Amino acid sequence: MGGANMQQLMRQAQKMQEQMQQMQLDLDGRTYEAAAGGGMVKVKISGIREVLELTIDPQAVDPDDVEMLQDLVLAAVNEALRKGEETREAEMAKMNAAAGLGGLF
Repeated sequence: MGGANMQQLMRQAQKMQEQMQQMQLDLDGRTYEAAAGGGMVKVKISGIREVLELTIDPQAVDPDDVEMLQDLVLAAVNEALRKGEETREAEMAKMNAAAGLGGLF
């Protein structure tokens, strides 16, 4: 009797592992966008945290205030990374809740 339950438990664990791997692939394939300075600086990142695109409105380029542009770029990049991380955490929490694992992962 115990062997059958163990086999079922192992199948469930394997299925959950496959679902987790698929979710990871899905999350890695997503893109996240953010902007700063009223849209003057825009950034797009991948789910694997690579900057894919950076757009700077020419009006944001002031040779006398390079620090402002640097701050806008940092703000946009950090916001896009934050969005990606929040999405990743939310998806993992859903998976954990569905599997009855609480905060295990």
